Amino acid sequence: MSKPPFEQIVTDHGPMVLRVVRAVLGPHDAEDAWSEAFLAALRAYPELPADANVEAWLVTIAHRKAIDATRSTARRAVPVGEPPDVPSRTGRPEDWDPDLWRALRELPDRQRHAVAYHYLAGLPYQDIAALTGGSTDAARRAAADGMRTLRRTYPRHPTEPTDPTEPTDTDPGHDNPTGVRGRP
Repeated sequence: MSKPPFEQIVTDHGPMVLRVVRAVLGPHDAEDAWSEAFLAALRAYPELPADANVEAWLVTIAHRKAIDATRSTARRAVPVGEPPDVPSRTGRPEDWDPDLWRALRELPDRQRHAVAYHYLAGLPYQDIAALTGGSTDAARRAAADGMRTLRRTYPRHPTEPTDPTEPTDTDPGHDNPTGVRGRP
């Protein structure tokens, strides 16, 4: 079994890796981390076994580059007087939704990483546990808790249609006091 050319790996997995690093780091540092992840992957690719899970391998590299970027940001001076961000309507990085990034940034690290790796990268919980240094059950719980928090804190767009049959916090006597959709 031979490995595909590295260019094919970038084409197949590049968008997923970019989504992951955007969710972990936010839109400003994501492209640099993506580039660094693929440069590191290019250097290591010749040594990768042909039967390796390339997607999990790339997410592992991106995870480590995101950690490096987070540490670097913590040591960097914070600029002031930035212009306000404009909400996204297309999902492109140059036209992003600051409410979503704010909601993701406010999640604890484990939850933010679990949400990004599972829901954006499509990794199974077992791989997330190996990446983050915990158990499969802890990864599953972190992803579920993160999604529950996002559903509660990320505002709906005013033009988004709502389901009139869905209970809300203002409905008298409804069974779900948290307002979180899904099981009470």
